[in-house]
Amino acid sequence: MFNNLPFIAAAVIGGIGLTALLFRRNIIKMIMGVSLLEASVNLFLVTLGYRQGGIAPIFTNAPEGPMVLPTVQAMTLTNIVIGIATTALLLSFAMMIYRKYGTADAGSIRKLRG
Repeated sequence: MFNNLPFIAAAVIGGIGLTALLFRRNIIKMIMGVSLLEASVNLFLVTLGYRQGGIAPIFTNAPEGPMVLPTVQAMTLTNIVIGIATTALLLSFAMMIYRKYGTADAGSIRKLRG
């Protein structure tokens, strides 16, 4: 049961993020949904690379024993950097949309389209 807890937590966080992304009309809440999806992917990746009793993947003077997988740690760090850049870009788009239309409601902005 407890071995699967991080996978369950990643699925729950991903579900909340997907729900916020699909069913909210406020652009800021939709961006929060994207951020929750990114966090769930990071948790999933770290959980995949975990090894019981594993040591850090530093190869100089490493003691004997299993190491956690360094590939998923590198992927997670890359995903964090990309997620920060994506969130910053989405928030700047939201600011520009709010300045132009005076609302952060996606439904109202779609109606203004034409």
